Amino acid sequence: MEKLNDIDLRRYSRQTMLREIGEEGQRRLLSSSVLIVGLGGLGAAVATYLTGAGVGRIGLCDPDIVSLSNLQRQVLYTESQLGLPKVEEAATRLQSQSSVTRFDLYPEGLTEENGQVIASGYDLLVDCTDNFATRYLIDDICHRLGKPWVYGSIGEFRGQVAVMNHHRQRRYTDLYPDREELCALPRKTAGVIGAVPGVIGAIEASEALKLLAGFGEPLDGRLFSIDLLTLTSSTIEF
Repeated sequence: MEKLNDIDLRRYSRQTMLREIGEEGQRRLLSSSVLIVGLGGLGAAVATYLTGAGVGRIGLCDPDIVSLSNLQRQVLYTESQLGLPKVEEAATRLQSQSSVTRFDLYPEGLTEENGQVIASGYDLLVDCTDNFATRYLIDDICHRLGKPWVYGSIGEFRGQVAVMNHHRQRRYTDLYPDREELCALPRKTAGVIGAVPGVIGAIEASEALKLLAGFGEPLDGRLFSIDLLTLTSSTIEF
């Protein structure tokens, strides 16, 4: 890998001074690629932190548009963007944060038809969705391709994070085996305070950086849960 240039050394100096990352870890991040599936509250936080950390190529995948109810927690967007595609508006905002980062846009979302082709071009996937069907789809795709992915979910005051399909080869189906029953549940809008996706998205981003740069102990086959109402947390193996 090439040496960091002067601009990189200045931009990422607060990371490279960490012995767990250093210049080698930063070079790994700059040469890495991540697909973010979902650009809501979780995706907004994940995309912001991975862009800031220097991930070289980021895929933004979401078929949705910006709506007024999004603004309470989806910090990438503003009132002026209401009704516009999330992938395009997120890319514009993120590109202003880092002009050297490459962003690939997938406004069609992740589907059975395109999922494997899209995912095959990335080192890692990060789940920022809000439904079981897409998570099982990500699980199937990453299992077939042999790629790790970071799972995250939120609701009310609580959230969860885990790393799937890494060294321990644990899958989403191991954590939630009742696939047909869960996918058959009707979609409904659930309440959540805006800080929850911020916290969980930041943890997902941290897990992604661990995997890409090769430091720390990822939540490989371990489920981290936190309740912000009581600020209690737990980690279990599955």
